[in-house]
Amino acid sequence: MIFLGERERAAKIIRKLKAKYPNTRYYLNFSSPLELLAATILSAQARDELVNSVTPKLFKKYKSAPDYANLPVSQLEKDIKRVNFFRNKAKAIQNACKMLIKQYGGKVPDTMEELIQLPGIGRKSANAILINAFNKVEGIVVDTHVIRLSLRLGFTRDYDPEKIERDLMKLIPKINWKPFPWLMKDHGRAICVPKRPKCPECVVNELCPKVGV
Repeated sequence: MIFLGERERAAKIIRKLKAKYPNTRYYLNFSSPLELLAATILSAQARDELVNSVTPKLFKKYKSAPDYANLPVSQLEKDIKRVNFFRNKAKAIQNACKMLIKQYGGKVPDTMEELIQLPGIGRKSANAILINAFNKVEGIVVDTHVIRLSLRLGFTRDYDPEKIERDLMKLIPKINWKPFPWLMKDHGRAICVPKRPKCPECVVNELCPKVGV
């Protein structure tokens, strides 16, 4: 059960973080649902900056699902070879695009149930696509920063991403579901780092129970 005091504390934390990071935004660059699908697959266990350095040429070269589906996978591997696990990711992108052609007319679907059937797409990635490509906010993106900070802030006691998402959805108003992971990533990189977090510099220091710190 979530008590009113916990919701108020969470609301105060989010307000302070919004003031601290007024320019927070989604971290992957894209201009279409298909581009975001590819970028999201590339971003697994890879830094956003690296993905954003690879995708401009990739997106200029491949404009549609058939563009990805109808080329030798070895060529796609060359195009993304700077990204870790590039062979697996090339296969996932190509197979996802083949599925788009076969089942969705080459278009990226806009439901959770359909997205998680695509190769390389789990719930976290599906949420990212729904929220940022279609502005359909049905959940919260739970990445490594969200997991670490949510535990430290006492927003959850769980380590399972889906259970963490459920805890956060009960605690945080829906209007903040979209920017919440952006704020967690900004703060997780600047202050609440994995090792030796900079608690004295933290704007929510007095509101944080510092679980596990």
